Amino acid sequence: QVQLVESGGGLVQAGGSLRLSCAASGRTFAGNAMGWFRQGPAKMRQSVATIDWSGKSTYYTDSVKGRFTISRDNAKNTVSLQMNSLKPEDTATYYCAASSRMTRAALAAASYDYWGQGTQVTVSS
Repeated sequence: QVQLVESGGGLVQAGGSLRLSCAASGRTFAGNAMGWFRQGPAKMRQSVATIDWSGKSTYYTDSVKGRFTISRDNAKNTVSLQMNSLKPEDTATYYCAASSRMTRAALAAASYDYWGQGTQVTVSS
C-alpha cells in the first residue's frame, strides 16, 4: 500500500519559516515527479512547487517564487518544501503528491496519482 505522509505544518507569524516534509512508502518514486499543492478555504487545489525525478528541474507558482524551495532525496524517498518569508495568503492545507507516470515536473494535479492526507499551514498577520 502506497502512503505519503506529510509533516512540518503549523502556526507561524508572517515573515517566518516552516519546512514541510513528505515521506513515501510502499513503492519508490525515485524515477517520478513529485510536488506540493495547497488548498485554501473555498479555493481550488493549486500547484505550489513540483520537481522532476532527478531534482534538477523545478517549477514554482509565481506567488511563491524566491520564497519557497522544493527538494527531494531519492535515496530516502522523500520530498521537502522550505517556506520562507511566509505571508497570511500562504495559509492553506498543503498536500504532497507523487506521480506514477510523469518524470518531468508536472503542473496539473491530474498528473499525480498519490496524495498525502495534508498538513495545515497557518500564517498570522
